Amino acid sequence: MLQYSLPLPTLPSPIAPCPPQVLVFAASDPSSGAGIQADLLTLASLGCHPLTAITALTVQDTVGVRSVHATSAELLEQQARTILEDMPVAAFKIGVLGSVENIVTVAEIVGDYPEIPLIFDPVLASGRGDNLSGEEMIAAMRELLLPQTTVLTPNAPEARRLVESDEDEQEPEIEVCAQRLRELGVQYVLITGTHENTPEVINTLYGPEGQLRADSWPRLPGSYHGSGCTLASAIAGMIAGGASVEEAVRDAQDYTWQTLKNGFRGGMGQFIPDRLFWARDTGGEDTDPAAENGND
Repeated sequence: MLQYSLPLPTLPSPIAPCPPQVLVFAASDPSSGAGIQADLLTLASLGCHPLTAITALTVQDTVGVRSVHATSAELLEQQARTILEDMPVAAFKIGVLGSVENIVTVAEIVGDYPEIPLIFDPVLASGRGDNLSGEEMIAAMRELLLPQTTVLTPNAPEARRLVESDEDEQEPEIEVCAQRLRELGVQYVLITGTHENTPEVINTLYGPEGQLRADSWPRLPGSYHGSGCTLASAIAGMIAGGASVEEAVRDAQDYTWQTLKNGFRGGMGQFIPDRLFWARDTGGEDTDPAAENGND
């Protein structure tokens, strides 16, 4: 019998330490402006190794979303469980989930790892206003995912929609929204003010002791595709790297604003945040493209 002896691969010595690994549950965006591609770019830019479980395939560009095709819950579970059995994960990040069945599946998966921080960007609509989550999905999020969430990152309209009540005579203030979300089990809520009618964008973080910080950012003109994905992924990456929630929120906001300020127009619609702005050689010039006034 012939025996073959294959040489073992040569490994660097010493082997480099593993970077923080973040498992992302999100939908694919062919434009790479938002969705899981935006998460990958953000996490890699911040020194993390991103892992992925695709929740849906979308047909979209920088103008808007044409259709969403949810991954089967069985395939989604296989993706995530296979990775989790092999690779240590320092944080979860959740974006668009695509279906009620996928919400149930993700809730069961993350429920098996309560020690891993969960950062949830509840994307209910695209930047253009395309609906991405129906009432059944929102109800499932409230019941199954919010109680497990470490940091929730809604914009103001999303926060209101998540906690709206028939008893409300008018839109609740963001402080009320944050209180209701905390009562649903969320540990920390960062409500972004991109949709509010204020001279500056004010993002407010709420925690067990109430309001923890409020950060103001220049309101740049225009609209960006994937700003919310960028912010939530940046928070996840920084928590995975060892930062506290407050530190992660502070630094992730700064990183996200820089991606917007240095963004570019890749298509005919919204601008795309430049998650690798720090790697561009601008020759020392301070570019100031149009930036985000909306959050998707």
